[in-house]
Amino acid sequence: MTAATHSTLFPPVPDSPDAVLDGLDPEQREVATALGGPVCVLAGAGTGKTRAITHRIAYGVRSGVLQPSSVLAVTFTNRAAGEMRGRLRQLGAGGVQARTFHSAALRQLQYFWPKAVGGDLPRLAERKVQIVAEAAARCRIRLDRTELRDVTGEIEWAKVTQTVPEDYPAAAAKAGRDMPRDPAETSRVYAAYEDLKRDRGVIDFEDVLLLTVGVLQDRHDIAETVRRQYQHFVVDEYQDVSPLQQRLLELWLGDRDSLCVVGDASQTIYSFTGATPDHLLNFRTRHPHATVVKLVRDYRSTPQVVHLANGLLSQARGRAAEHRLELVSQREAGPEPVYGEYADEPAEAEGTARRVRDLIDSGVPASEIAILYRINAQSEVYEQALADAGVPYQLRGAERFFERPEVREAGLLLRGAARAGGGDTQLAGADDVPSQVRAVLGTRGWTAEPPTGSGAVRDRWESLAALVRLAEDFVRARPDASLADLVAELDERASAQHAPTVEGVTLASLHAAKGLEWDAVFLVGLAEGMMPITYAKTDEQIEEERRLLYVGVTRARRHLSLSWALSRTPGGRPSRRPTRFLNGLRPGSAAVRPGPGSPGGTAGIERGPARRRQRGSARCRVCGRTLTDAGEIKLMRCEDCPCELDEALYERLRDWRAGEAGRLGQPAFCIFTDKTLLAIAEAVPGTEAELARISGVGGRKLDSFGADVLALCAGTYLTSEDASQDASEESREK
Repeated sequence: MTAATHSTLFPPVPDSPDAVLDGLDPEQREVATALGGPVCVLAGAGTGKTRAITHRIAYGVRSGVLQPSSVLAVTFTNRAAGEMRGRLRQLGAGGVQARTFHSAALRQLQYFWPKAVGGDLPRLAERKVQIVAEAAARCRIRLDRTELRDVTGEIEWAKVTQTVPEDYPAAAAKAGRDMPRDPAETSRVYAAYEDLKRDRGVIDFEDVLLLTVGVLQDRHDIAETVRRQYQHFVVDEYQDVSPLQQRLLELWLGDRDSLCVVGDASQTIYSFTGATPDHLLNFRTRHPHATVVKLVRDYRSTPQVVHLANGLLSQARGRAAEHRLELVSQREAGPEPVYGEYADEPAEAEGTARRVRDLIDSGVPASEIAILYRINAQSEVYEQALADAGVPYQLRGAERFFERPEVREAGLLLRGAARAGGGDTQLAGADDVPSQVRAVLGTRGWTAEPPTGSGAVRDRWESLAALVRLAEDFVRARPDASLADLVAELDERASAQHAPTVEGVTLASLHAAKGLEWDAVFLVGLAEGMMPITYAKTDEQIEEERRLLYVGVTRARRHLSLSWALSRTPGGRPSRRPTRFLNGLRPGSAAVRPGPGSPGGTAGIERGPARRRQRGSARCRVCGRTLTDAGEIKLMRCEDCPCELDEALYERLRDWRAGEAGRLGQPAFCIFTDKTLLAIAEAVPGTEAELARISGVGGRKLDSFGADVLALCAGTYLTSEDASQDASEESREK
């Protein structure tokens, strides 16, 4: 077995060129030894593509065919470039340049600018969005912060596709862009933006590529100097190349064909940035005599995960699908993927957090677990569920929920409204906390219905909508709470989630997860409208969503969970359907014919927790009315029904919880929520079995806190102060 997932950090350097080839499978070896002419490597997920191309470069260097300084390996992220340089050093091929397109271009531009143009290279603009804002103001076009981000994104797309301002409207329409503003307005802002940069003598990130292309096109002497320096090129993730990057690569190459490209059309998920798999798919047309090698041996994932990944692509359509690779797992069998259906999104998050906790308890490191979702706004409910379960986490590729600008701004506005109280005109007519929150956030972009389309406007709305839902849940748990109480709750949650984490479960969007892998992956929110996302309308957009799910599936080495919720909120109408991409693959849907060598059998669908499923049949223990509210179900009575609350016990429980939270360095709600403490104070359980029946007291919390809670209920719990006093009295008596 090759391409082991976990290898030593400092392997011995191979002692000969042939030793570089040791451990490669036949296809990887073919890549490594194909040192002449154009080479195209079609590499499926987990097939060891980085291993193959780094060993190819190292074998060429060690055998004397390639000079280290003449090789330029190009990839798309600094992390990937750093990993490639590290591997090459371990193989005895130090001195090879491994860079991103932008890094390589900037280096050349800085060196040749004085000769090509004169003077120093213009400085890179620190804040592109600020210049776009000034350009819009110059055009007398008003953009709010979210529109500003989206228009900036459109300008970036136009530049990487080599579209000038006057051609933007037609090009964007032809590409099916979901344009945030009138295209004519965007075109005017784009033109003004370019004028402002020119006036100030600054360039942006995209200009680095454009100017390098311009210099190499106009100055043949400089182009020849570059070509003498770099005589052999390797391009990783070739399916993500933009037209501008492809043009730069062609200028680097000149009329030579010493090029090796590596990619997988089924992992094209960045077309919104200008990436296209066409260059990969057309490679053999441009280079008829190219050596083409397919890597399909999957060393990352179990046969069960690979079977699902292949099944997803078997239903794909379009040109990329015609070139899909059928992966063959090289690992031992593992557990079947688990499918989970939940009543609502909070139940899905709680169920996911429980399964994560179980995996950690079984020995899976938290850092080897990931929860992946479609958009960053989905993170908040999972952040909260993991915090409640006592599971550390870290966010990747996105700001923490409470650090997002719109959430921080909303917090300031809500705090101001809470201080002003009845004097705030925004709150006129808003009689309860949720309506007050809706009134305040309505001034910053929240509406009862989500906006159409994608981009920053939608992301901002999702964040604000999450705050509205949080306010609704908070008031259901504490009916007499004020807006100030909600602000205090938000502060407590924000404080808890800002704590740095060294070891934690990864929370990330599917886009941010590209290129990464974990032992266990939870793909959540897989309901129609989120996967595929609502604004994916065309066949091409739908197929890109399918590829995005494929990327998510292939991040898992062993454990894979896929889940969806039938309703957004507790008690909501269960009108959602699981994603169409799982039709014929998930249990209960139309059967799908297994591919050759695919493992048989499918796992069943796990349903959500019983208390979620049985929400409709729960009845008040006082009046017998059917309960549907989550908070009432936890108490097993209507909020208005009389209760036998032991107020002294409730206060003792709250004091004890505060002490435990301080001792453990966790927010109070991670120990027990207020609603759970109320339920305990009403039930006054006398045994572990009675305590375990209370909603919110799971097995882990029972083990951690059960003895203390039962002692508090029995009136026998001793605080450290009590114990000290007893010891002192006992000493005096002696």
